[in-house]
Amino acid sequence: MKDYLSVDIGGTNVKFAKLNNAGEIIDKSKIETAQEKEEFLSKMDEVVEKYVKQGVKGIAFCAPGKIAKTMIHFGGALPFLDGVDFAQRYAKYNLPVAVINDGKASVLAENWLGSLKDKQNCAAITLGTGVGGGIIVNGRLLNGVHYQAGELSFMQINMNATGFNGFAGGAASAVEMIKSVNKELGKKDETDGLAAFEAINSGDAKSMPIFRDFCKKVATVIINVQSVADLDAYAIGGGISAQPIVVEEINHAYDEIINRNPLIGKTLTKPQILDAKFKNSANLYGALYNLLLHVNGEEL
Repeated sequence: MKDYLSVDIGGTNVKFAKLNNAGEIIDKSKIETAQEKEEFLSKMDEVVEKYVKQGVKGIAFCAPGKIAKTMIHFGGALPFLDGVDFAQRYAKYNLPVAVINDGKASVLAENWLGSLKDKQNCAAITLGTGVGGGIIVNGRLLNGVHYQAGELSFMQINMNATGFNGFAGGAASAVEMIKSVNKELGKKDETDGLAAFEAINSGDAKSMPIFRDFCKKVATVIINVQSVADLDAYAIGGGISAQPIVVEEINHAYDEIINRNPLIGKTLTKPQILDAKFKNSANLYGALYNLLLHVNGEEL
């Protein structure tokens, strides 16, 4: 077995783990994400050097933003990452380095060892601050000409809404849904997901309309992707996917939309809408799988 370093760069924390090529985590940790470029890169250097000294055979990164090969563009929630090329930065170690967008990492994780295992046409949707996505068509990861395929947050789902609220990233934000539920409940901590889902799971009359509207928007995203890509299955990930009611209600919302529009139901075959196997560790697995594919010359 060979060991690799996998790094998941998030807006709040950077998670990293040593895994072997069977996807088994040997050790795992995290640090707070520095919000200034030089401090961030200095901390990354420390992490990388530590694991290189332990003999890892490659380094896998997952990051927000548009990623062309190993170059990060824009950086999503971390705009200072724009122009950072980790392969170039760590070339001195003479190890393979791969970098992938976080949404694409999630679908690779599920397709490798998760609920989308061995499926040739599938997608992963990650529900969090925005709507992350990764799509596999005919066994190949869909990158697009400009490496921006799967940016589901930018899918417009309401022409009449103002600002980003008309796009999936704003309208179908799990973070904003939880805040809205807690605000309606009068909770002091509007970010408390457990409190929000306690109310949702109990069928609370104030919470359910907000939650159902959120699920309807996610279902709308799935129908829109389905009309273009015709996939077998979608894995729903993100922290809230640990709640079984999420996938259950998205399925219900999908059926409700189709039943109101019979022509759509007759034309589009409903895909499986499944719970993602991997939760907070999905990007670590997906980043590693991306590296293994490149190392073995089997780019998906």
